Amino acid sequence: MTDVTDTLTRYLALCDVPARVEGDLGDLFTEDAVWEGGGSAYAEKFGRSEGREAIVRMLSAYLPPNPHFRTNVHLLFPGTVDTDGATARGSWSMQQFSRYASGASEVMVARLDVTFRLDADRPRISAFRTELLFSEPLSGER
Repeated sequence: MTDVTDTLTRYLALCDVPARVEGDLGDLFTEDAVWEGGGSAYAEKFGRSEGREAIVRMLSAYLPPNPHFRTNVHLLFPGTVDTDGATARGSWSMQQFSRYASGASEVMVARLDVTFRLDADRPRISAFRTELLFSEPLSGER
């Protein structure tokens, strides 16, 4: 369980603005990975990206040098993981605090359902699904 949680935590850290770690987002996904928004809000907002290159392209639209976020941080809560031979499936709650280029800010909570392929060198994400559970603007805009 630790290895898959480490991969997911690294993914979220690479999506923080400013990033807390250096690395290649693409290296965390399998070549044939799928990334999708679930539920009505995120299915419409994010849709579905298929393949490592498409996923990195979609995620990069939200990350520097694109000015989408001024700051953004993801907090991962303990989850559950089941392994089955060469794959692992997990579910986590994630909290995200964001301040946008517009100056608006919000807090969100999403459920992450993630499937990993357990490669020899590290677990890689083969399916990632995020569903919005809660979203609220934050007051005290700066």
